[in-house]
Amino acid sequence: MLRLCSASSSRAAILKDASLDFVQSAIQYNEEQIVATSAKNFVYQATLGKYKEAVKKFDYQEMPLLVADTVVTAHNQILRKAKCVDEARDILMSQSNSKTSIITCMIYHSSKLKLIDISSTDYIFDTFDIDRLEAYLKSGEWRGKAGGCMVEGFCKAYIKEVIGYESCAMGLSVETLKAYM
Repeated sequence: MLRLCSASSSRAAILKDASLDFVQSAIQYNEEQIVATSAKNFVYQATLGKYKEAVKKFDYQEMPLLVADTVVTAHNQILRKAKCVDEARDILMSQSNSKTSIITCMIYHSSKLKLIDISSTDYIFDTFDIDRLEAYLKSGEWRGKAGGCMVEGFCKAYIKEVIGYESCAMGLSVETLKAYM
């Protein structure tokens, strides 16, 4: 049994699909305070900030803690969560007919092990259909999602190639986690 320190339904589903027992406890951390020049540095700082909040609340000796964060990049730019539909359109168009990297950092801490992992999965996308993109934007499903979409959602139809683990792109490199548990 481990404690997933995240409100993410995707991370919970990944753990469930991997048959790992867990309880879910959301952690609040303000990522807006992070100043980083690279995506890997940003995602590490965000995960470390969440981890520090988690250890203030929970004892990893009693139950292992798992904290994670994910960042989306294209053209060497960090693609954050869009604040409006125009920003979402720009973020999504930067990924159209391009390579998008999804970088996930996780910290797993038990009484026997502290694991810090940064993994990346790359997606090569075909050109997005403008009408489908506009319908997606109108749906509002892009809200709250780094890069404006989930690879299991709107972007799925445009995937030409995947390099890496899908679980990493969905928010948790469960294959790496299971290797150490």
